[in-house]
Amino acid sequence: MGSLEKERTTTGWAARDPSGVLSPYTYSLRNTGPEDLYIKVLSCGICHSDIHQIKNDLGMSHYPMVPGHEVVGEVLEVGSEVTKYRVGDRVGTGIVVGCRRSCGPCNSDQEQYCNKKIWNYNDVYTDGKPTQGGFAGEIVVGQRFVVKIPDGLESEQAAPLMCAGVTVYSPLVRFGLKQSGLRGGILGLGGVGHMGVKIAKAMGHHVTVISSSDKKRTEALEHLGADAYLVSSDENGMKEATDSLDYIFDTIPVVHPLEPYLALLKLDGKLILTGVINAPLQFISPMVMLGRKSITGSFIGSMKETEEMLEFCKEKGLTSQIEVIKMDYVNTALERLEKNDVRYRFVVDVVGSKLD
Repeated sequence: MGSLEKERTTTGWAARDPSGVLSPYTYSLRNTGPEDLYIKVLSCGICHSDIHQIKNDLGMSHYPMVPGHEVVGEVLEVGSEVTKYRVGDRVGTGIVVGCRRSCGPCNSDQEQYCNKKIWNYNDVYTDGKPTQGGFAGEIVVGQRFVVKIPDGLESEQAAPLMCAGVTVYSPLVRFGLKQSGLRGGILGLGGVGHMGVKIAKAMGHHVTVISSSDKKRTEALEHLGADAYLVSSDENGMKEATDSLDYIFDTIPVVHPLEPYLALLKLDGKLILTGVINAPLQFISPMVMLGRKSITGSFIGSMKETEEMLEFCKEKGLTSQIEVIKMDYVNTALERLEKNDVRYRFVVDVVGSKLD
């Protein structure tokens, strides 16, 4: 146990401008307190939203910026009021590292919807220091925003679950879609999409992957275990699938039409948006009115749901399909991710990389 009073420095890989190119950057960690953990980063996944942030696609970026919000690490030191964790524990943390603690969402274990939440990077902590992410040697995180990684889940496998995994798990639970026998669709077979297939199948759902081409058919059906595969440009196939799905996860992170996918939903079906898009989407209202359909969104999951999801994945033997890289490959990985050239998540081996 310790007070963590001294200021520390670490080295991460940061973007300096909207080019999004990352390079080594040494900086001071935020002031630490009695409820904080000082953590050595082991692994960190790369999410498409990292690209939006480092390239200022949303118009809210501040530089220098160290990205990375799918973090697994080892506890090096704990504050005097930390009760759940000890030195040597393997823990995970995600995109939210602070909240008001007194609002409705915070008091109902939905702190990710707090309107005063603090992002793990590209934000400012309560002490005035900028927050920086997991593409770094060490981080400081409050105990409320940390979960233990179950034994048996490898660090590099667990990292994408901190975002991609819980992004799927949370709405399935919250929207009452956890029971077996449902028919679900996964639009977009990337980092979130491939975990959507795995988690939905583990819940006993019939899963249809919807993609813009035939390229991923074999992967979806034979490697991931999907039950059906639809190409969105196949008019006959899409017509045959009309009114067949209870829900669709829309993971596409770029502007696209919604009507073709709304047509696939049954009465009371839900189109669940999880992709970050920086422009308006459009649809005609009868598409939802005439089937009492819903277009809704969901943002990651609470820390409680993250713990549940990790245990669910351990129990079901679910892992993410990843490509492990070193930090010196990260700029190439980001370029490939923009082209959807990864199966299905890049994970940086931070502890095994030379950062300076």
